[in-house]
Amino acid sequence: MIAFLKRIFGIEDSDTAPNRVSSFNEQQAQEEDVKFIEHGLLTVSLHEITGSVGKYTDFDSRFRPKKHMSGKRFRNIKRAMREGTALPPVSLYQIRDDYFVLDGNHRVAAAKELGWTEIRAKVVELLSSRNSLENMLYIEKKRFYSTTGLKEKIDLTEVGKYRFLEKQIRKHQRYLTQQSGKDFSLNKAAKDWYCTIFIPMTTLLSSGDLLKYFPERTISDLYAYVTFHRWERSSKRRYGIGLDQLIPKSMSLFRRNMLEKNAPEYPEMKRSITAFVLINIETSTEIRVIDTLFALDGIREVHSVHGSIDILVKMMLERDFLASDAETISEFVDNNIRRIEGINRTQTIIPGISKIKEF
Repeated sequence: MIAFLKRIFGIEDSDTAPNRVSSFNEQQAQEEDVKFIEHGLLTVSLHEITGSVGKYTDFDSRFRPKKHMSGKRFRNIKRAMREGTALPPVSLYQIRDDYFVLDGNHRVAAAKELGWTEIRAKVVELLSSRNSLENMLYIEKKRFYSTTGLKEKIDLTEVGKYRFLEKQIRKHQRYLTQQSGKDFSLNKAAKDWYCTIFIPMTTLLSSGDLLKYFPERTISDLYAYVTFHRWERSSKRRYGIGLDQLIPKSMSLFRRNMLEKNAPEYPEMKRSITAFVLINIETSTEIRVIDTLFALDGIREVHSVHGSIDILVKMMLERDFLASDAETISEFVDNNIRRIEGINRTQTIIPGISKIKEF
C-alpha cells in the first residue's frame, strides 16, 4: 500500500530515486493506445516540464544539466536568454498535466536556472484511450475547460463532477439571460459564475475549515459536494460555523446575497475598477479637454503632464458583474473619453498589483 501511494503522489525514496528527469518513453509506454493532438504555440509553466524525450539522463531531477553537459553551449544559451536574444520556441510532448522536452532541453534548463516561470513552446499532446479513472478524469476536465472557456484552476478528484459544474454553469447562463433579457454566451456566464458564485462559496468553505473533514480532497471537491446537496437535492444538512445561514437554498439567491457583501470580505468581488488613461491632445484645446474630462462621472483625477503624453486620467468605475472588467473599461473610454473633441489618441492601463499609502 505504501509503495502504491508513493507512486500515485510521485514520492520516491531519496536512496532509490534516479538523479534524472523523467523519461518520456517510459511514461508513453504506460499510456498504451494514444492519439496526437497539435496545440501549436503555447506558453507553458516551467514547473510542469518534468521530463525529456531523448536526453533525460543528461539532466538531474531538477532539470539542471549534469557536470559533463555544463559546457560552452549551455553557457552561451543561458547568456543569450539573459540578454533577451530571440531563440526559437522549444518543442514539447504533453501527457495529461506533464510536459516532456522533444527539442530545447538546454533552453528549458537555462530558463529554470535563470528563474523564469514560463517558456514559449510548440506543444503536441498525447491523449490516451486507456479507460482508467485517471484518464477519464483528465478527459472530462479538458472538455470542461474547452466548453466553458475558463482559465482559472479548478481541481476535482472525482469523475462526473466536472460535468456537474458545467450543468451548473448552463443553469446560471439561463438565469442571466432571463434576468437581463439578452442572450449570454456560455463563456461569459462561466466567468460570472466563477467570480460571483464559485469564489465566494469556496472562500466561505475555506474560512469554515471544513476541508479537514475531507482528507485527500480539494476545496473544489467540497464546493461540488455542498452545492449538490444544497441546491440540487435540497438536503437538510448542518455545516455549522454559520454556513447554514450564509448558504441559501438556491444558487441565484446565494449570488444575490454575495453581491451585497462588503468588498473586503470577498476580494474577487470588488465593486470598483481602477484604470489609468494616457491621452494625447491638440495642445490648443488642453484646458477645455481637462475640464470636460473632470466633469465625467467615474473620473477621479485629471493631470496635465510633460513628456510623450499630454494628459493622465485616473478613473474608478463600478463593476458590472454581467460583463468583464475589460468590457466595462472599454465601453466607458469609447463612449465618453474618445468622443471628446481635441483628443487624438488614448492608451488605457489597468493596474495589476497596487499598494497605496494612507496620509
